[in-house]
Amino acid sequence: MENEILKLLGHTDYVPANVPELLQQLGWSRNQQHPLQRELRRLELGGRIARIKGNRYILPQEADLIPGRIRMNRAGKGFLQPDDATIKEIAIPENATLTALHEDHVLVRRDRPESKNTGTVIRVLQRHRTKIVGTLQRGKRFLYVVPDDPRIPHDVYVPEPRDVGRPAQMGDKVVVELREWESRNANPEGEVIEVLGAPDEEGVDMLSVLRQYDLPLHFPKNVLAEARAIGSEVKQQELQGREDCRSDQVVTIDPDDAKDFDDAICLQRISAEQWKLWVHIADVSHYVKPGTALDVESAKRGNSTYLVDRVIPMLPEALSNELCSLKPNVDRLTKCVEFLISREGRVLSTKFYPAVIHSQRRFTYREVLEVLQRPPGTAIERMLHDANELAQRIRRLRFKAGSLDLDFPESKIRLDERGRILRIEKIENDISHQLIEEFMLLANEAVATRLMDLNVPAIYRVHEEPDERRLREYRDDVLSHHIPCGNLSRPHEVQKLLEKLGTLPIGPALKIGFLKSLMRARYDIQPLGHYGLAKKKYTHFTSPIRRYADLVVHRALFQKNEGAGKSLKETADHISTTERNSADAERDSKDVKLFAFLKAQLASGKPQRYPALVTDLRNFGFFVDVTGLAMSGLVPLSTLEDDFYIYDEPRNQLIGRRTRRVIRLGDKLEVQVAKVDTAKKQVDFKLAVKGGDVVKGPFKAQQRPKQNQFQASYRRDRPRGGRRRRR
Repeated sequence: MENEILKLLGHTDYVPANVPELLQQLGWSRNQQHPLQRELRRLELGGRIARIKGNRYILPQEADLIPGRIRMNRAGKGFLQPDDATIKEIAIPENATLTALHEDHVLVRRDRPESKNTGTVIRVLQRHRTKIVGTLQRGKRFLYVVPDDPRIPHDVYVPEPRDVGRPAQMGDKVVVELREWESRNANPEGEVIEVLGAPDEEGVDMLSVLRQYDLPLHFPKNVLAEARAIGSEVKQQELQGREDCRSDQVVTIDPDDAKDFDDAICLQRISAEQWKLWVHIADVSHYVKPGTALDVESAKRGNSTYLVDRVIPMLPEALSNELCSLKPNVDRLTKCVEFLISREGRVLSTKFYPAVIHSQRRFTYREVLEVLQRPPGTAIERMLHDANELAQRIRRLRFKAGSLDLDFPESKIRLDERGRILRIEKIENDISHQLIEEFMLLANEAVATRLMDLNVPAIYRVHEEPDERRLREYRDDVLSHHIPCGNLSRPHEVQKLLEKLGTLPIGPALKIGFLKSLMRARYDIQPLGHYGLAKKKYTHFTSPIRRYADLVVHRALFQKNEGAGKSLKETADHISTTERNSADAERDSKDVKLFAFLKAQLASGKPQRYPALVTDLRNFGFFVDVTGLAMSGLVPLSTLEDDFYIYDEPRNQLIGRRTRRVIRLGDKLEVQVAKVDTAKKQVDFKLAVKGGDVVKGPFKAQQRPKQNQFQASYRRDRPRGGRRRRR
């Protein structure tokens, strides 16, 4: 039915028709009207067709309409990611978003001329989320809920809560079910369906995050039953047709708190000039069959979500932490990519096959780093030293081919037994992380190459080239700081710039600016390549326990008959959305703990001092990146008490009127928390005070500058990368 409808609407002589006319043109009987209406509705919600004036149907492109998913920022501006991957992102002004909310599927009419690359939302096809979390408040005549999500600028009017399990108090966190919202000129309305409790009540902060992002706490009973029925051990009959690698020197390397071990490696020198590398990945596809309850639930979740205090797994723990996890000293089933690699790190050949392993050791990154920093004492330690040497050669080749060094240090929040921040640890992307990363990137690229050679429908990991306009704006910003910068549409010029920024005090701040100009990586059925990694062929294969994309790729590579193009497209779009949802939830889970942590510091009257990096300047203050907290915030000019500072826009700097002290992009300061606004999810900082004096950091007194006599003093400060990534 779908193909017939799309074929009719695509005819060159087709005139927009309503349902009765479509029935006639398709040659269908009247009793097929209801099935036709259902199919039209499904195609409309999916953005495949558009309904125009008079309830007539047309292909969207014929009316210059573009379906896609809209992403909102805090200022209310939208950005449309078109369903058609060949169309670039379209900006939607704040007054042109209609009633669209973050991640809604919408229909947009592009403005003229097309060079403006802006548009207007004309219809919300499908709400991404109909439930929101917020704070219950009472006005003079009615109740309303202030959404936790700052990207929702409207309060939601609600009636008095009834039958919600517990009485609602003003100021409580609640869950609201949205009703129809048709006009942006009126506030949305809804109904309170759950009262979570007071914001400072233990557990309510994380429960709010779970509800806001619709993250399930439990698996359905039929899913758990299927997982239990599989058993807890590898059975003898399951080894048939598999390469037996149980005697190989296989090891896993993961974070110290990990339980879902997706990948394992083994390396062996076979001659003075060649290595053999085995990359083993958990064989989830052996246990999770298409169409089963396990498959439906894992597809719905899309990926595991790593909140600050818990993991919301894609698969039940009986699989994710047990039977599929490549634990040491037990047999486990894998899908293996076997590489023959030259001494220089170039891949000479690859093989793909199912295998069985018996991991000999579970390493943490910290343990591997210790091994690599001393002479090897065992055969396994010798292998790790060899693996590190080979990984570094592969890494050098990758950067030589144009891969970009976009890693930043990351932070891991450790909580105490009451869910409060105990400490914040910095995670460096050291050689122990790079060892595994390079081998996994190699496997992902090899699998993508194989799938493309076989012409098998699959899902690819794509990272498109940045928008030229954004690159030009970023280049202008770099040049304004008197830093040489070539044509950034050429990858080698980007590499040169990033290398240069690594040597400058201002470098980390400008590197953050470059990251903001990039597109977000996503999934697609077309192999569009990966800009950041400089790979034309790339997919996700190495984490099927925690990513549904990898599970789909395993099936495509080894079973070659899973799914059709249409269903794969829907799956790719869905898991791109669930990945963004999880990333937002993970960030918010950290933020709520950090906000409570910083509010406690304010209440104590003894806020801690943190190193900070100036990343942006405005006439009302400057923004800082506080690496020790893994967050950013504003230092308002009103908090600077040592002088009255004036914003020098041409030079993008702040100058003290009396002292002539200067604050520039890239300056390193010490700050303390000044204000925490949990409603707006914003933190303000102030310059740190020590012994009654402001800690000035690198401020420099400046004579009144003469025209064209600006000179910066540079020092080497090369940042390193972190561990948690979604490449």
